[in-house]
Amino acid sequence: MSTTVSPLAGKPAPLSLLVDIPGLLAAYTALCPDPTVPAQRVAFGTSGHRGSAFERSFNESHVLAISQAICEYRKRKGIDGPLYLGIDTHALSRPAFETALEVLAANGVQTMISAGSEFTPTPAISHAILGYNRGRTTGLADGIVITPSHNPPEDGGFKYNPPNGGPADKDVTGWIEARANALLESNLQGVQRMTHAQALRAATTRRHDFIGNYVNDLGHVIDMEAIRGADIALGVDPLGGAGVHYWPAIAERYGLNLTVVNGGVDPTFRFMTVDWDGRIRMDPSSSYAMQSLIGLKDRFDIAFACDTDHDRHGIVTRSGGLMAPNHYLAVAISYLFQHRPQWRKDAGIGKTLVSSQLIDRVTARLGRKLYEVPVGFKWFVEGLLEGSLGFVGEESAGASFARLDGTIWTTDKDGLVPALLSAEITARMGRDPSEIYRDLTLEFGDPVYDRVDAPATPEQKKVLAQLSPQQIRSADLAGEKILRILTQAPGNGAPIGGLKVIAESGWFAARPSGTENIYKIYAESFLGTDHLRHILTEAQTIVDAALTNAGGGQDLPESGAVDFLVRSDP
Repeated sequence: MSTTVSPLAGKPAPLSLLVDIPGLLAAYTALCPDPTVPAQRVAFGTSGHRGSAFERSFNESHVLAISQAICEYRKRKGIDGPLYLGIDTHALSRPAFETALEVLAANGVQTMISAGSEFTPTPAISHAILGYNRGRTTGLADGIVITPSHNPPEDGGFKYNPPNGGPADKDVTGWIEARANALLESNLQGVQRMTHAQALRAATTRRHDFIGNYVNDLGHVIDMEAIRGADIALGVDPLGGAGVHYWPAIAERYGLNLTVVNGGVDPTFRFMTVDWDGRIRMDPSSSYAMQSLIGLKDRFDIAFACDTDHDRHGIVTRSGGLMAPNHYLAVAISYLFQHRPQWRKDAGIGKTLVSSQLIDRVTARLGRKLYEVPVGFKWFVEGLLEGSLGFVGEESAGASFARLDGTIWTTDKDGLVPALLSAEITARMGRDPSEIYRDLTLEFGDPVYDRVDAPATPEQKKVLAQLSPQQIRSADLAGEKILRILTQAPGNGAPIGGLKVIAESGWFAARPSGTENIYKIYAESFLGTDHLRHILTEAQTIVDAALTNAGGGQDLPESGAVDFLVRSDP
Protein backbone atom coordinates (compact mmCIF):
# COMPACT_ATOMS: atom_id res chain seq x y z
CA MET A 1 0.00 0.00 0.00
CA SER A 2 1.35 3.42 -0.90
CA THR A 3 0.25 6.99 -0.34
CA THR A 4 0.80 8.93 -3.54
CA VAL A 5 0.34 12.66 -3.88
CA SER A 6 -1.51 13.70 -7.04
CA PRO A 7 0.34 16.01 -9.45
CA LEU A 8 -2.70 18.31 -9.12
CA ALA A 9 -2.33 18.62 -5.34
CA GLY A 10 -2.19 22.21 -4.17
CA LYS A 11 -3.04 23.60 -7.61
CA PRO A 12 -6.26 25.32 -8.74
CA ALA A 13 -8.95 22.84 -9.69
CA PRO A 14 -9.02 22.25 -13.47
CA LEU A 15 -12.34 22.30 -15.30
CA SER A 16 -12.14 18.54 -15.77
CA LEU A 17 -12.53 18.05 -12.00
CA LEU A 18 -15.67 20.13 -11.63
CA VAL A 19 -18.81 18.18 -10.91
CA ASP A 20 -21.78 18.35 -13.28
CA ILE A 21 -24.21 20.18 -10.99
CA PRO A 22 -27.32 19.90 -13.22
CA GLY A 23 -26.63 16.20 -13.68
CA LEU A 24 -26.12 15.74 -9.93
CA LEU A 25 -29.38 17.48 -9.08
CA ALA A 26 -31.22 15.43 -11.70
CA ALA A 27 -29.77 12.23 -10.26
CA TYR A 28 -31.02 13.20 -6.79
CA THR A 29 -34.63 12.70 -7.89
CA ALA A 30 -34.25 10.41 -10.92
CA LEU A 31 -32.14 7.63 -9.42
CA CYS A 32 -33.59 5.36 -6.77
CA PRO A 33 -31.46 3.29 -4.39
CA ASP A 34 -31.70 -0.49 -4.29
CA PRO A 35 -31.92 -1.42 -0.58
CA THR A 36 -30.58 -4.91 -1.38
CA VAL A 37 -27.24 -3.29 -2.29
CA PRO A 38 -25.36 -2.45 0.95
CA ALA A 39 -23.72 0.66 -0.51
CA GLN A 40 -27.14 2.11 -1.39
CA ARG A 41 -28.74 1.67 2.03
CA VAL A 42 -28.93 4.28 4.77
CA ALA A 43 -25.79 4.03 6.91
CA PHE A 44 -24.98 6.37 9.78
CA GLY A 45 -21.23 6.57 10.34
CA THR A 46 -19.42 8.80 12.80
CA SER A 47 -20.96 11.88 11.14
CA GLY A 48 -24.38 10.85 9.86
CA HIS A 49 -25.38 9.41 6.50
CA ARG A 50 -23.26 10.46 3.51
CA GLY A 51 -23.17 9.61 -0.15
CA SER A 52 -23.56 10.85 -3.71
CA ALA A 53 -26.66 10.97 -5.91
CA PHE A 54 -24.59 9.61 -8.79
CA GLU A 55 -23.80 6.50 -6.71
CA ARG A 56 -27.43 6.08 -5.53
CA SER A 57 -26.22 6.57 -1.96
CA PHE A 58 -27.69 10.03 -1.31
CA ASN A 59 -30.95 10.50 -3.20
CA GLU A 60 -34.42 11.84 -2.53
CA SER A 61 -35.50 8.40 -1.30
CA HIS A 62 -32.80 8.39 1.38
CA VAL A 63 -33.79 11.82 2.66
CA LEU A 64 -37.50 10.95 2.66
CA ALA A 65 -36.83 7.77 4.62
CA ILE A 66 -34.42 9.32 7.13
CA SER A 67 -36.66 12.35 7.73
CA GLN A 68 -39.70 10.15 8.36
CA ALA A 69 -37.64 7.90 10.66
CA ILE A 70 -36.55 10.95 12.68
CA CYS A 71 -40.17 12.09 13.00
CA GLU A 72 -41.12 8.66 14.32
CA TYR A 73 -38.11 8.59 16.66
CA ARG A 74 -39.18 11.96 18.10
CA LYS A 75 -42.66 10.60 18.82
CA ARG A 76 -41.25 7.48 20.48
CA LYS A 77 -39.05 9.57 22.76
CA GLY A 78 -41.56 12.33 23.46
CA ILE A 79 -39.41 15.01 21.79
CA ASP A 80 -42.02 17.62 20.89
CA GLY A 81 -40.17 20.93 20.94
CA PRO A 82 -38.88 22.74 17.84
CA LEU A 83 -36.47 21.10 15.42
CA TYR A 84 -33.69 23.38 14.16
CA LEU A 85 -32.88 22.65 10.51
CA GLY A 86 -29.65 23.81 8.89
CA ILE A 87 -27.82 23.27 5.62
CA ASP A 88 -24.39 23.87 4.13
CA THR A 89 -23.39 24.91 0.60
CA HIS A 90 -23.00 21.52 -1.10
CA ALA A 91 -25.19 21.21 -4.21
CA LEU A 92 -27.25 18.37 -2.76
CA SER A 93 -27.95 20.20 0.48
CA ARG A 94 -30.63 22.52 -0.90
CA PRO A 95 -32.84 19.81 -2.49
CA ALA A 96 -32.33 17.61 0.58
CA PHE A 97 -33.41 20.53 2.77
CA GLU A 98 -36.59 20.92 0.71
CA THR A 99 -37.32 17.20 0.89
CA ALA A 100 -36.76 17.08 4.65
CA LEU A 101 -38.97 20.10 5.27
CA GLU A 102 -41.78 18.52 3.24
CA VAL A 103 -41.69 15.46 5.53
CA LEU A 104 -41.25 17.39 8.78
CA ALA A 105 -44.19 19.68 7.98
CA ALA A 106 -46.42 16.77 6.96
CA ASN A 107 -45.65 15.14 10.33
CA GLY A 108 -46.54 18.31 12.22
CA VAL A 109 -43.01 18.99 13.47
CA GLN A 110 -42.35 22.61 14.39
CA THR A 111 -39.31 23.34 12.24
CA MET A 112 -37.03 26.36 12.64
CA ILE A 113 -35.31 27.45 9.41
CA SER A 114 -32.93 30.36 8.87
CA ALA A 115 -34.52 33.80 8.86
CA GLY A 116 -32.99 34.91 5.57
CA SER A 117 -32.73 31.48 3.93
CA GLU A 118 -28.97 31.66 4.50
CA PHE A 119 -26.74 28.66 5.14
CA THR A 120 -26.36 27.43 8.71
CA PRO A 121 -23.15 26.07 10.29
CA THR A 122 -23.30 22.93 12.43
CA PRO A 123 -22.28 24.81 15.62
CA ALA A 124 -25.13 27.30 15.14
CA ILE A 125 -27.58 24.37 15.25
CA SER A 126 -26.01 22.95 18.43
CA HIS A 127 -25.95 26.43 19.98
CA ALA A 128 -29.65 26.94 19.16
CA ILE A 129 -30.70 23.57 20.60
CA LEU A 130 -28.84 24.14 23.86
CA GLY A 131 -30.10 27.70 24.14
CA TYR A 132 -33.72 26.63 23.75
CA ASN A 133 -33.39 23.65 26.11
CA ARG A 134 -31.61 25.55 28.88
CA GLY A 135 -33.72 25.18 32.03
CA ARG A 136 -36.31 22.96 30.34
CA THR A 137 -37.18 19.36 31.12
CA THR A 138 -40.08 18.98 28.69
CA GLY A 139 -40.86 20.24 25.20
CA LEU A 140 -37.21 19.82 24.25
CA ALA A 141 -35.68 20.86 20.93
CA ASP A 142 -33.42 18.89 18.60
CA GLY A 143 -31.94 19.46 15.15
CA ILE A 144 -30.85 18.30 11.72
CA VAL A 145 -27.83 19.50 9.75
CA ILE A 146 -27.76 18.66 6.06
CA THR A 147 -24.06 18.46 5.25
CA PRO A 148 -21.36 15.96 4.23
CA SER A 149 -18.81 18.15 6.06
CA HIS A 150 -15.61 18.69 4.01
CA ASN A 151 -16.42 15.90 1.52
CA PRO A 152 -16.12 16.50 -2.26
CA PRO A 153 -18.74 18.60 -4.08
CA GLU A 154 -20.73 15.64 -5.41
CA ASP A 155 -21.53 14.37 -1.89
CA GLY A 156 -24.51 14.97 0.37
CA GLY A 157 -24.91 14.34 4.08
CA PHE A 158 -27.57 14.19 6.79
CA LYS A 159 -26.89 14.48 10.54
CA TYR A 160 -29.28 14.33 13.49
CA ASN A 161 -28.61 16.11 16.79
CA PRO A 162 -30.86 15.04 19.71
CA PRO A 163 -31.81 17.38 22.59
CA ASN A 164 -28.28 17.24 24.06
CA GLY A 165 -27.20 19.29 21.03
CA GLY A 166 -24.38 16.97 20.02
CA PRO A 167 -23.97 14.22 17.42
CA ALA A 168 -26.46 11.40 17.95
CA ASP A 169 -25.13 8.30 19.71
CA LYS A 170 -25.22 4.81 18.24
CA ASP A 171 -28.45 3.82 19.99
CA VAL A 172 -30.18 6.78 18.35
CA THR A 173 -28.66 6.47 14.89
CA GLY A 174 -29.08 2.69 14.96
CA TRP A 175 -32.85 3.00 15.39
CA ILE A 176 -33.17 5.76 12.77
CA GLU A 177 -31.00 3.82 10.31
CA ALA A 178 -33.00 0.60 10.75
CA ARG A 179 -36.35 2.37 10.37
CA ALA A 180 -35.17 4.35 7.33
CA ASN A 181 -33.99 1.19 5.59
CA ALA A 182 -37.30 -0.50 6.36
CA LEU A 183 -39.03 2.43 4.66
CA LEU A 184 -36.75 2.06 1.63
CA GLU A 185 -37.57 -1.64 1.46
CA SER A 186 -41.31 -0.87 1.49
CA ASN A 187 -41.02 1.64 -1.38
CA LEU A 188 -41.46 4.47 1.14
CA GLN A 189 -44.89 3.35 2.32
CA GLY A 190 -45.56 5.23 5.53
CA VAL A 191 -43.66 8.38 4.55
CA GLN A 192 -45.80 11.47 5.07
CA ARG A 193 -45.10 14.35 2.71
CA MET A 194 -46.57 17.57 1.37
CA THR A 195 -45.40 19.89 -1.40
CA HIS A 196 -42.58 22.28 -0.69
CA ALA A 197 -44.84 25.30 -1.16
CA GLN A 198 -47.25 23.85 1.40
CA ALA A 199 -44.39 23.11 3.78
CA LEU A 200 -43.13 26.70 3.64
CA ARG A 201 -46.64 28.00 4.37
CA ALA A 202 -47.30 25.49 7.16
CA ALA A 203 -47.95 26.95 10.61
CA THR A 204 -45.25 24.65 11.97
CA THR A 205 -42.53 26.14 9.73
CA ARG A 206 -40.98 29.17 11.42
CA ARG A 207 -38.01 31.45 10.88
CA HIS A 208 -35.10 31.69 13.32
CA ASP A 209 -32.28 34.23 13.44
CA PHE A 210 -29.40 31.76 13.62
CA ILE A 211 -26.79 34.39 12.72
CA GLY A 212 -27.89 36.98 15.27
CA ASN A 213 -28.28 34.51 18.14
CA TYR A 214 -24.93 32.86 17.51
CA VAL A 215 -22.88 35.97 16.70
CA ASN A 216 -24.24 38.05 19.59
CA ASP A 217 -23.28 35.30 22.04
CA LEU A 218 -19.67 34.91 20.87
CA GLY A 219 -18.46 37.51 23.37
CA HIS A 220 -19.29 35.03 26.14
CA VAL A 221 -16.82 32.43 24.85
CA ILE A 222 -14.04 34.53 23.23
CA ASP A 223 -12.38 37.68 24.61
CA MET A 224 -13.49 39.90 21.75
CA GLU A 225 -12.38 43.06 23.55
CA ALA A 226 -8.79 41.83 23.57
CA ILE A 227 -8.91 41.15 19.82
CA ARG A 228 -10.47 44.52 19.04
CA GLY A 229 -8.11 46.37 21.37
CA ALA A 230 -5.01 44.86 19.77
CA ASP A 231 -6.31 45.82 16.30
CA ILE A 232 -4.59 42.81 14.75
CA ALA A 233 -5.23 42.04 11.09
CA LEU A 234 -7.34 38.91 10.65
CA GLY A 235 -7.96 36.96 7.44
CA VAL A 236 -10.63 34.31 6.97
CA ASP A 237 -11.50 32.00 4.10
CA PRO A 238 -14.91 30.35 4.57
CA LEU A 239 -13.94 27.91 1.78
CA GLY A 240 -17.31 28.61 0.20
CA GLY A 241 -19.02 27.15 3.26
CA ALA A 242 -21.99 27.78 5.54
CA GLY A 243 -20.27 30.50 7.57
CA VAL A 244 -19.91 32.83 4.59
CA HIS A 245 -22.49 35.27 6.02
CA TYR A 246 -21.35 34.83 9.62
CA TRP A 247 -17.86 36.29 9.33
CA PRO A 248 -18.91 39.78 8.12
CA ALA A 249 -21.53 39.84 10.89
CA ILE A 250 -18.85 38.93 13.47
CA ALA A 251 -16.52 41.66 12.19
CA GLU A 252 -19.27 44.28 12.34
CA ARG A 253 -20.68 43.23 15.71
CA TYR A 254 -17.30 43.27 17.49
CA GLY A 255 -15.42 45.89 15.48
CA LEU A 256 -12.72 43.52 14.28
CA ASN A 257 -10.12 44.21 11.59
CA LEU A 258 -11.20 41.12 9.68
CA THR A 259 -11.01 40.51 5.94
CA VAL A 260 -12.99 37.76 4.20
CA VAL A 261 -10.56 36.80 1.45
CA ASN A 262 -13.10 34.68 -0.44
CA GLY A 263 -16.79 35.38 -0.07
CA GLY A 264 -17.91 33.28 -3.01
CA VAL A 265 -20.32 30.36 -2.94
CA ASP A 266 -20.19 27.95 -5.88
CA PRO A 267 -21.40 24.33 -5.62
CA THR A 268 -18.53 23.18 -7.86
CA PHE A 269 -16.06 24.74 -5.38
CA ARG A 270 -13.97 25.74 -8.39
CA PHE A 271 -12.03 28.24 -6.26
CA MET A 272 -10.43 25.43 -4.20
CA THR A 273 -6.92 24.13 -4.69
CA VAL A 274 -6.92 20.36 -5.11
CA ASP A 275 -6.33 18.07 -2.13
CA TRP A 276 -3.49 15.51 -1.87
CA ASP A 277 -5.34 12.77 -3.76
CA GLY A 278 -6.42 14.89 -6.72
CA ARG A 279 -9.95 15.54 -5.46
CA ILE A 280 -11.64 18.77 -4.44
CA ARG A 281 -12.15 18.69 -0.70
CA MET A 282 -12.85 21.61 1.65
CA ASP A 283 -10.52 20.40 4.38
CA PRO A 284 -8.99 23.26 6.42
CA SER A 285 -6.38 20.92 7.90
CA SER A 286 -4.92 20.03 4.49
CA SER A 287 -2.02 22.18 3.29
CA TYR A 288 -2.96 21.28 -0.30
CA ALA A 289 -6.57 22.47 0.04
CA MET A 290 -5.43 25.56 1.96
CA GLN A 291 -2.85 26.85 -0.52
CA SER A 292 -4.79 30.02 -1.31
CA LEU A 293 -4.93 31.19 2.29
CA ILE A 294 -1.38 30.04 3.05
CA GLY A 295 -0.21 32.22 0.16
CA LEU A 296 -1.78 35.26 1.88
CA LYS A 297 -0.32 34.62 5.33
CA ASP A 298 2.01 37.63 5.28
CA ARG A 299 -0.96 39.98 4.84
CA PHE A 300 -2.37 39.09 8.25
CA ASP A 301 -1.29 38.71 11.86
CA ILE A 302 -3.36 35.53 11.94
CA ALA A 303 -5.63 33.85 9.39
CA PHE A 304 -8.03 30.92 9.50
CA ALA A 305 -10.52 28.87 7.53
CA CYS A 306 -13.36 26.45 8.24
CA ASP A 307 -14.79 23.51 6.34
CA THR A 308 -18.12 23.55 4.54
CA ASP A 309 -20.38 23.21 7.60
CA HIS A 310 -17.90 25.19 9.74
CA ASP A 311 -17.34 22.57 12.40
CA ARG A 312 -13.59 22.26 11.70
CA HIS A 313 -10.87 24.87 11.79
CA GLY A 314 -7.55 25.56 10.07
CA ILE A 315 -5.09 28.08 11.52
CA VAL A 316 -2.55 29.91 9.33
CA THR A 317 0.16 31.90 11.09
CA ARG A 318 2.57 34.43 9.68
CA SER A 319 5.51 32.68 11.34
CA GLY A 320 4.69 29.07 10.45
CA GLY A 321 1.97 28.81 7.80
CA LEU A 322 -0.77 26.20 8.28
CA MET A 323 -0.63 24.57 11.70
CA ALA A 324 -1.18 20.84 12.01
CA PRO A 325 -4.40 20.29 13.98
CA ASN A 326 -2.59 18.44 16.77
CA HIS A 327 -0.18 21.36 17.17
CA TYR A 328 -2.92 23.93 17.48
CA LEU A 329 -4.96 21.77 19.89
CA ALA A 330 -1.94 21.62 22.23
CA VAL A 331 -1.50 25.41 22.06
CA ALA A 332 -5.21 26.06 22.64
CA ILE A 333 -5.28 23.76 25.68
CA SER A 334 -2.16 25.31 27.18
CA TYR A 335 -3.55 28.82 26.69
CA LEU A 336 -7.15 28.27 27.76
CA PHE A 337 -6.43 26.53 31.05
CA GLN A 338 -4.16 29.42 32.04
CA HIS A 339 -6.49 32.22 30.87
CA ARG A 340 -9.95 31.09 31.95
CA PRO A 341 -9.96 31.75 35.72
CA GLN A 342 -13.71 31.11 36.04
CA TRP A 343 -13.46 27.57 34.68
CA ARG A 344 -13.95 24.75 37.15
CA LYS A 345 -10.73 23.66 38.83
CA ASP A 346 -11.59 20.04 38.09
CA ALA A 347 -12.57 20.61 34.43
CA GLY A 348 -10.70 18.09 32.33
CA ILE A 349 -9.45 17.82 28.75
CA GLY A 350 -10.99 15.47 26.21
CA LYS A 351 -9.12 14.03 23.23
CA THR A 352 -9.64 11.23 20.77
CA LEU A 353 -7.14 8.40 21.12
CA VAL A 354 -5.63 9.19 17.71
CA SER A 355 -4.71 12.74 18.75
CA SER A 356 -1.16 13.70 19.70
CA GLN A 357 0.44 12.56 22.94
CA LEU A 358 1.77 16.09 23.21
CA ILE A 359 -1.71 16.86 24.53
CA ASP A 360 -1.18 14.26 27.28
CA ARG A 361 2.04 15.97 28.31
CA VAL A 362 0.53 19.46 28.33
CA THR A 363 -2.45 18.16 30.31
CA ALA A 364 -0.16 16.59 32.92
CA ARG A 365 1.75 19.87 33.35
CA LEU A 366 -1.53 21.71 33.85
CA GLY A 367 -2.56 19.21 36.51
CA ARG A 368 -5.79 18.41 34.68
CA LYS A 369 -7.52 15.11 34.03
CA LEU A 370 -7.22 13.60 30.55
CA TYR A 371 -10.31 11.96 29.08
CA GLU A 372 -9.29 9.81 26.09
CA VAL A 373 -12.09 8.38 23.94
CA PRO A 374 -12.60 6.59 20.59
CA VAL A 375 -12.92 8.57 17.37
CA GLY A 376 -16.21 10.45 17.27
CA PHE A 377 -17.27 13.74 18.84
CA LYS A 378 -20.33 12.09 20.39
CA TRP A 379 -18.11 10.72 23.17
CA PHE A 380 -17.56 14.25 24.51
CA VAL A 381 -21.19 15.33 24.74
CA GLU A 382 -21.94 14.18 28.28
CA GLY A 383 -18.75 15.67 29.72
CA LEU A 384 -19.38 19.01 28.02
CA LEU A 385 -22.98 19.09 29.25
CA GLU A 386 -22.12 18.35 32.88
CA GLY A 387 -19.07 20.62 32.89
CA SER A 388 -16.49 17.93 33.67
CA LEU A 389 -14.71 18.78 30.38
CA GLY A 390 -13.53 22.31 29.67
CA PHE A 391 -11.97 21.59 26.28
CA VAL A 392 -12.37 18.73 23.82
CA GLY A 393 -10.63 18.14 20.51
CA GLU A 394 -9.81 15.61 17.83
CA GLU A 395 -6.92 15.26 15.39
CA SER A 396 -9.13 16.07 12.42
CA ALA A 397 -9.38 19.71 13.55
CA GLY A 398 -12.64 19.50 15.47
CA ALA A 399 -12.94 21.15 18.88
CA SER A 400 -15.22 22.93 21.31
CA PHE A 401 -14.72 24.48 24.73
CA ALA A 402 -16.57 26.19 27.55
CA ARG A 403 -17.68 29.79 27.76
CA LEU A 404 -15.63 32.33 29.70
CA ASP A 405 -17.67 31.53 32.82
CA GLY A 406 -17.17 27.77 32.40
CA THR A 407 -20.70 26.94 31.23
CA ILE A 408 -21.57 25.02 28.08
CA TRP A 409 -21.11 26.59 24.64
CA THR A 410 -21.81 23.78 22.15
CA THR A 411 -21.81 20.00 22.31
CA ASP A 412 -20.89 19.64 18.65
CA LYS A 413 -17.70 20.67 16.89
CA ASP A 414 -17.34 24.41 16.36
CA GLY A 415 -14.87 25.68 13.76
CA LEU A 416 -15.52 29.40 14.27
CA VAL A 417 -14.67 29.52 17.98
CA PRO A 418 -11.22 27.83 17.77
CA ALA A 419 -10.47 30.10 14.80
CA LEU A 420 -11.34 33.20 16.80
CA LEU A 421 -9.39 31.82 19.75
CA SER A 422 -6.24 31.96 17.60
CA ALA A 423 -6.88 35.69 17.26
CA GLU A 424 -7.38 36.05 21.03
CA ILE A 425 -4.13 34.17 21.69
CA THR A 426 -2.23 36.38 19.24
CA ALA A 427 -3.75 39.54 20.70
CA ARG A 428 -3.12 38.71 24.35
CA MET A 429 0.23 36.96 24.05
CA GLY A 430 1.78 39.21 21.38
CA ARG A 431 2.91 36.06 19.57
CA ASP A 432 1.12 33.77 17.15
CA PRO A 433 0.19 30.13 17.95
CA SER A 434 3.06 28.71 15.87
CA GLU A 435 5.58 30.58 18.01
CA ILE A 436 3.88 29.32 21.16
CA TYR A 437 3.89 25.77 19.79
CA ARG A 438 7.65 25.92 19.34
CA ASP A 439 7.96 26.75 23.04
CA LEU A 440 5.88 23.71 23.91
CA THR A 441 8.14 21.44 21.85
CA LEU A 442 11.19 22.71 23.74
CA GLU A 443 9.48 21.66 26.95
CA PHE A 444 7.77 18.43 25.92
CA GLY A 445 9.47 17.23 22.72
CA ASP A 446 8.78 17.75 19.03
CA PRO A 447 6.53 14.97 17.68
CA VAL A 448 6.02 13.99 14.05
CA TYR A 449 2.67 12.54 13.10
CA ASP A 450 1.05 10.91 10.09
CA ARG A 451 -2.18 9.28 9.04
CA VAL A 452 -2.29 6.77 6.18
CA ASP A 453 -5.56 5.87 4.45
CA ALA A 454 -6.12 2.82 2.27
CA PRO A 455 -9.14 1.22 0.56
CA ALA A 456 -11.00 -1.48 2.46
CA THR A 457 -14.11 -3.49 1.70
CA PRO A 458 -16.92 -3.62 4.28
CA GLU A 459 -15.77 -7.16 5.14
CA GLN A 460 -12.19 -6.01 5.68
CA LYS A 461 -13.42 -3.13 7.84
CA LYS A 462 -15.21 -5.62 10.09
CA VAL A 463 -11.98 -7.59 10.49
CA LEU A 464 -10.01 -4.46 11.41
CA ALA A 465 -12.65 -3.38 13.92
CA GLN A 466 -12.05 -6.65 15.77
CA LEU A 467 -8.24 -6.50 16.03
CA SER A 468 -7.05 -7.89 19.35
CA PRO A 469 -3.86 -7.63 21.47
CA GLN A 470 -3.16 -11.31 20.68
CA GLN A 471 -2.47 -10.31 17.07
CA ILE A 472 0.56 -8.26 18.16
CA ARG A 473 3.32 -10.87 18.02
CA SER A 474 6.21 -8.57 18.90
CA ALA A 475 7.12 -7.18 22.33
CA ASP A 476 8.70 -4.14 20.68
CA LEU A 477 7.54 -1.27 18.49
CA ALA A 478 10.22 0.30 16.29
CA GLY A 479 12.96 -0.67 18.72
CA GLU A 480 11.15 0.20 21.95
CA LYS A 481 9.31 -2.00 24.41
CA ILE A 482 5.53 -1.95 23.96
CA LEU A 483 4.01 -0.47 27.09
CA ARG A 484 0.30 -0.84 26.37
CA ILE A 485 -2.05 -2.30 23.76
CA LEU A 486 -5.50 -0.77 23.85
CA THR A 487 -8.74 -2.03 22.34
CA GLN A 488 -10.85 0.09 24.69
CA ALA A 489 -10.48 3.82 25.27
CA PRO A 490 -8.95 4.71 28.65
CA GLY A 491 -11.41 7.54 29.28
CA ASN A 492 -14.70 5.68 29.02
CA GLY A 493 -13.90 2.03 28.33
CA ALA A 494 -15.68 2.16 24.96
CA PRO A 495 -14.40 -0.13 22.20
CA ILE A 496 -11.93 1.54 19.85
CA GLY A 497 -13.07 -0.44 16.84
CA GLY A 498 -9.43 -1.34 16.19
CA LEU A 499 -6.39 -1.07 18.43
CA LYS A 500 -3.69 1.29 19.67
CA VAL A 501 -0.13 0.20 20.43
CA ILE A 502 1.94 2.46 22.69
CA ALA A 503 5.69 2.60 23.37
CA GLU A 504 7.69 5.23 25.26
CA SER A 505 8.45 7.47 22.28
CA GLY A 506 5.73 6.58 19.80
CA TRP A 507 2.47 4.84 19.07
CA PHE A 508 0.14 3.76 16.29
CA ALA A 509 -3.58 3.12 16.02
CA ALA A 510 -5.40 1.19 13.28
CA ARG A 511 -9.14 1.42 12.68
CA PRO A 512 -11.69 1.31 9.86
CA SER A 513 -13.35 4.55 8.83
CA GLY A 514 -16.89 5.12 10.04
CA THR A 515 -17.90 7.08 6.93
CA GLU A 516 -15.91 5.70 3.97
CA ASN A 517 -14.71 2.32 2.63
CA ILE A 518 -11.17 2.88 3.86
CA TYR A 519 -9.08 2.05 6.90
CA LYS A 520 -6.75 4.41 8.68
CA ILE A 521 -3.40 4.00 10.39
CA TYR A 522 -2.40 6.86 12.68
CA ALA A 523 1.11 7.10 14.10
CA GLU A 524 3.30 9.49 16.06
CA SER A 525 6.95 9.59 17.10
CA PHE A 526 8.89 11.84 19.43
CA LEU A 527 12.17 10.57 17.91
CA GLY A 528 11.81 11.91 14.38
CA THR A 529 10.75 10.97 10.87
CA ASP A 530 12.83 7.79 10.53
CA HIS A 531 11.36 6.39 13.73
CA LEU A 532 7.87 7.29 12.51
CA ARG A 533 8.47 5.37 9.27
CA HIS A 534 9.49 2.29 11.29
CA ILE A 535 6.30 2.55 13.34
CA LEU A 536 4.15 2.85 10.21
CA THR A 537 5.86 -0.10 8.54
CA GLU A 538 5.32 -2.34 11.56
CA ALA A 539 1.73 -1.15 11.86
CA GLN A 540 1.08 -1.99 8.21
CA THR A 541 2.54 -5.48 8.71
CA ILE A 542 0.05 -6.08 11.53
CA VAL A 543 -2.88 -4.87 9.42
CA ASP A 544 -1.74 -6.95 6.43
CA ALA A 545 -1.58 -10.06 8.59
CA ALA A 546 -5.02 -9.47 10.06
CA LEU A 547 -6.61 -9.04 6.63
CA THR A 548 -4.72 -11.98 5.11
CA ASN A 549 -5.64 -14.32 7.96
CA ALA A 550 -9.26 -13.33 7.50
CA GLY A 551 -9.10 -14.06 3.78
CA GLY A 552 -9.38 -10.41 2.87
CA GLY A 553 -5.81 -9.48 2.10
CA GLN A 554 -4.94 -11.35 -1.05
CA ASP A 555 -4.60 -8.10 -3.02
CA LEU A 556 -2.27 -6.48 -0.51
CA PRO A 557 1.44 -6.14 -1.35
CA GLU A 558 4.28 -7.44 0.71
CA SER A 559 4.75 -5.32 3.83
CA GLY A 560 8.24 -4.43 2.66
CA ALA A 561 6.71 -2.60 -0.32
CA VAL A 562 5.07 0.01 1.87
CA ASP A 563 5.84 3.56 0.77
CA PHE A 564 4.47 6.03 3.30
CA LEU A 565 4.11 9.74 2.77
CA VAL A 566 5.12 11.41 6.03
CA ARG A 567 3.51 14.82 6.11
CA SER A 568 4.05 17.73 8.45
CA ASP A 569 0.27 17.99 8.79
CA PRO A 570 -2.14 15.04 9.08
